Amino acid sequence: MSSFTVRTDLALEDRERIEGRGGEIHGVVLEEERREESGICITRVKIETKNGAKIMGKPLGTYITLEAPALTEQDEDYHREVSEELARQLRSVLPDMEKERAVLVVGLGNREVTADALGPQVADNLFVNRHVVMEFGAAAYNKEKMHRVSCIVPGVMARTGMESAEIVHGIVKETKPDLLIAVDALAARSTRRLNRTIQVSTSGIYPGSGVGNHRNALTKESLGVPVIAIGVPTVVDAATIVGDALERMEKDSGLQIIGAREHPQAMSELNNMYVTSKDIDEMIKRLSFTVSEGINIALNMEEIPQKAK
Repeated sequence: MSSFTVRTDLALEDRERIEGRGGEIHGVVLEEERREESGICITRVKIETKNGAKIMGKPLGTYITLEAPALTEQDEDYHREVSEELARQLRSVLPDMEKERAVLVVGLGNREVTADALGPQVADNLFVNRHVVMEFGAAAYNKEKMHRVSCIVPGVMARTGMESAEIVHGIVKETKPDLLIAVDALAARSTRRLNRTIQVSTSGIYPGSGVGNHRNALTKESLGVPVIAIGVPTVVDAATIVGDALERMEKDSGLQIIGAREHPQAMSELNNMYVTSKDIDEMIKRLSFTVSEGINIALNMEEIPQKAK
């Protein structure tokens, strides 16, 4: 379907889209590994050149995708495995974490919109200790070293009248963190990745970009500190679902379905609609805890248990 634009925040899906057209991308490196015990598939997309960034439509950086098929299940042990794997991948991109660092976690999104409430609910479950460590030191937790963790939920511009980036910029200027971790809900290209995928990227984040609401970026260039973005796709473009269904019907029947190509404006109108799962409220609650546990483990300064590959 070439009559409408497919939106996705996942670098992995952009890579698949370009590869599906027979394109080879110079300056983009793909690495994959699988954890046999848990079934978690880890994919690293490294955009190393400006040409690669232009083709991919994403900034330079590393994009790590964790695909966990059973992430929608109510299995606490499995979610713990995902949290530990997320922590390992986070540590692989967090700079100089062997030293004590000041870390600001930003929970992006709107609490009032369930599919967009991931960031705020992750912030609710974080182990925040900056105020205690600054007052009493790491000894307050019977430890020799601790990262100082703080968090903020900036809300949305419709409620505050301010861009999230403006609020975060002011907090960064005042509290001077060493790095920032931003958590947000994403949009996916494929329904099979909804609520089953976690992306970690080093390129920062553009709040609202997944649903076409482009806001000021949270990046190292704009804030002056490294920005690590964590996201889970919770919505998919309605036009994508319709387009996939029509293509599947054409493939299975061998007939060309006229409607979509003859009336591209109909598909264009669907680009303003987003679909999520019917149990999204429960999923956000579960996923937010899994992501927050991953962040807590990554910032704990203790060794993460190793799992068999």
